[in-house]
Formats: sequence, C-alpha cells, structure tokens
Amino acid sequence: MKTRAAPSLRERNRLDKLARIKSAARDLFNELGFDRATTRAIAERARVGLGTLFNYADDKRDLVFLIFNEELDRITDSAFASTDPSRPLGEQLASAFGVFYREFAANPTLSRILLQELTFYSHGRLAGDFQRSKRRTIGCIRQLIAAAQREGRIHAGEDPATIALSIFFLYSGAVRYWIAAARPNPRKGIEELQRLLDMHLRGVTVPGHGSGTRQARQ
Repeated sequence: MKTRAAPSLRERNRLDKLARIKSAARDLFNELGFDRATTRAIAERARVGLGTLFNYADDKRDLVFLIFNEELDRITDSAFASTDPSRPLGEQLASAFGVFYREFAANPTLSRILLQELTFYSHGRLAGDFQRSKRRTIGCIRQLIAAAQREGRIHAGEDPATIALSIFFLYSGAVRYWIAAARPNPRKGIEELQRLLDMHLRGVTVPGHGSGTRQARQ
C-alpha cells in the first residue's frame, strides 16, 4: 500500500496561516460583529500581513465563507445521511433541516452573519465553492423528491428539480426568520418549518400519502 507523502514545509506553513486566519475571523466576527470587524484587525489577530490575508480571501464576505464552506459540506453530509427513507417525505425533510438548525443555534452570532451575507454571494474568491455547496444541498433535496415520486407519494408529473428548489427557498426564508430571534430555539424553529412544509407539500402530495411533517422526529 502506497504511503501518503508528508506535506512540505511550504504547505504546512500555508495551512498554519489559513487556520490562524479562520480562527481570527471567527473570533472577531463573534466579538465585534461583521460591520465592525476589519480585515486589518483580523490579519493582526492572525499574525499575518494584510497582503497575506488577501491571498486567502478577497474581502470580509470571503472570510465568512472561508470559515464556513467546509462546515457547510459537513452539515449537508450529516443532514441527508440521517434521513429515514421509510418515513414520509415531510419527516425526512424536517429531519435533514433540523441538523442545520441545531448547527446554526450553536453559534447564532456567526450564523446570522453567514445567512445574511450568503444571499447575494455570487462574486468573490470563494463564491464558486459556496455556489457548488448550495447546488449540492438542493441536489440532496431533489433526490428525496425523486424517491418519493418513484414510490407514488408525490405526483410524478411535477419536475423534482423545481419542487426541490421551491423547498430550498422555503427553508432559506424560514431559517433567516428564525435565526433573527434573540435566542433562536432549534426545536421551535423546526416545528415552525414543519408547519410550512406541511402546507407547501400538500399541493404535490398524492391523496392518501400525507406529508407527515407534524410528526417529524427531532
């Protein structure tokens, strides 16, 4: 079996600087908020030059996604791996989105910044990675929709990609409304999302196959 080569000194230095920049950005966004934290202060906290910081991120918005991009992939993996295909579609969706809610509730200050800044994040050094991550999440929703169509739970004439996109839009609005609370409670947030999903899915659900969101497991 071929052993993996140890990273070079240059690569170790690069990874060390990246870790320090991410840690400094996380700390200062939490302490000062997005508007008051400056790229200069973040560079000073990370013990790197401002020019070095800009090798990793174009601006403060990029720094938010430098922190979150890998975490968003991890959350998506965890969320959709936990769905039970034997349960109604609404329950599966509520279970998956519940993972996002609980993760965001663990650090509401930083999560508010993320959810505010990602709305129009289409240009920047890390925008491509974020857009890929978003498409991946929508793709996971689409897979649940397509499976429900094959099982006769959802009308087969509806485009699963369109349904998935509409569900993602619903979730995106609901999670922003929820995270804006002074103390966002993930249980209450997902219960509210369940009610919205129940109404939303009613239009595409085959009679006799309820969405099941109201009994979604936490």
